[in-house]
Amino acid sequence: MSFRFRAFALLMLVALAATAATAWLTLRQANRQVQETVTAGRQEVSRITAELRAYGFTHGTWEGLSPTVTELAQDTGQRIRVATETDVLLADSDALAGREPRALTGQPPVLVDPRPVLRVPDGQLPRTAVKQTTNALARYRAAVAYAACLTAAGAEPTARPDELGIPLVDTDRRPARCPEPAAESDPMTQADSEALRGCERARPLAACLQRVFDERSGSAAPPRLEIHLGVRDESPPTLAAAPTVAVAAGVALAAVLAALLLGRAVLRPVRAMTVAAKALGEGDLGRRVPVTGRDEIAQLGGAFNRMAGSIQAGEERQRRLTGDIAHELRTPLANLRGYLEALRDGVVEPTPELLDSLHEEALLQQRIVDDLQDLALAEAGALTYHRADVDLRDLLGAARRAHRARAEAAGVALEVAAPSTVSVHGDADRLRQVVGNLVGNALRATAPGGTVTLALVPHGELAIVEVRDTGTGIPAEDLPHLFDRFWRADASRGRATGGSGLGLSIARQIVTDHRGTIAAESTVGVGTTFRIVLTALPDREQDERRQEGRGDGRQPSESR
Repeated sequence: MSFRFRAFALLMLVALAATAATAWLTLRQANRQVQETVTAGRQEVSRITAELRAYGFTHGTWEGLSPTVTELAQDTGQRIRVATETDVLLADSDALAGREPRALTGQPPVLVDPRPVLRVPDGQLPRTAVKQTTNALARYRAAVAYAACLTAAGAEPTARPDELGIPLVDTDRRPARCPEPAAESDPMTQADSEALRGCERARPLAACLQRVFDERSGSAAPPRLEIHLGVRDESPPTLAAAPTVAVAAGVALAAVLAALLLGRAVLRPVRAMTVAAKALGEGDLGRRVPVTGRDEIAQLGGAFNRMAGSIQAGEERQRRLTGDIAHELRTPLANLRGYLEALRDGVVEPTPELLDSLHEEALLQQRIVDDLQDLALAEAGALTYHRADVDLRDLLGAARRAHRARAEAAGVALEVAAPSTVSVHGDADRLRQVVGNLVGNALRATAPGGTVTLALVPHGELAIVEVRDTGTGIPAEDLPHLFDRFWRADASRGRATGGSGLGLSIARQIVTDHRGTIAAESTVGVGTTFRIVLTALPDREQDERRQEGRGDGRQPSESR
């Protein structure tokens, strides 16, 4: 079974199931809505009652309640009628909206009591709780009178409950006719105290205190409200079956079309990648797939093209490597063979000079083979490193001593510029191999009378080693190829330029394995600078490691 058919069948199954479920749920909900009357949602009722209670708690009166009722009606879509328990109408959203008030539902009204709920601490002594409630009554009467005065004067009061739940009223504009609340002068305090004293033996204490508080504060607090929500015989809009079926059919048709388009959009690039993969496996390394867009399929196509390009580049590198090795070894091996055959046939006398020349040529070929092995191990991550703390100033000094004789023979000054000590953690022998390769190249490129400088440049957390020469320089177009295998600026590959052409490739891999970088800058006729950047050890860590080295009789740069 093809992928297209399976994808199409799966999408069809999902679409039909979703359409059938949607139609069934829609019809079921519609029938339920036809049979039921409109009721206020619990969240809307909770919001309406909470905001109305907060209004009475804050303002101490129901005056000015109409804007709040209008806003609640607009936000919730409910018809709201607010009246006191004695059926004194305070606000009706229908009348406020300019329409004839509609008949109320048969639902019982919702009661709203603006009086505070006392917060009596658990474990409170009855006498202490009675005293606190007596003071709370006085403060509540004063707060209600103050808030009502502010409301009547056109000021907007704010209120927050104190530790017992009594409102603390404040305003940003205090009219002169509204003095600050003074609970101490309440004439009803004595009667409050006598009424509350009966709660000292009552259980539960909090319920008794709340009941007496409500009775004693009733004359000062705004009256309780009865809130009627909704309208009688108002039915929700009905949903006919025919439009539902039509919508379901449209959804199914859209799903079918989407499945066809999706299958076409997905399978076409997949088919192209399948063909390209087969061609790639058969050796057509230049095959690529067209990539359009930025979706996942396009990203897959781009990844396939990058993979194919990497395979092709690797194949070309392998081909070039094989050709370079054959080129490097063919001529010297032919020379060795010719001389050995001539010696065997007695055509040439085995003089010491000839034997030395043949031995030197054999050593050169052995060096090429060894370099190839090192490079293969390094690129495979199998090159062995014996890491320890390495003093770069000592390392540069050792490199100068190793090449001093060669430099003097070439008439080139070999200098070290390392004003301070910088240490890194690495393999001293491999790092000396890198520096030695760079020094050898610099000496070959520098004419007599020139200078090669080994410089150590501390730079914060980095240690920079530079090998500078005043040689012929390297053209800018050749700089990107310096670290390629078997590449040399001398296109004729003459031995005068020396080396196997692998030293810089090995050097770059060794520096990379030390988590560093190596780069070159050059100006023709002026000279070349190779720069190695490594991570330096912190000064404190260097000191500690030096102390450890002195304690166990080792030098800090000694290999472990």
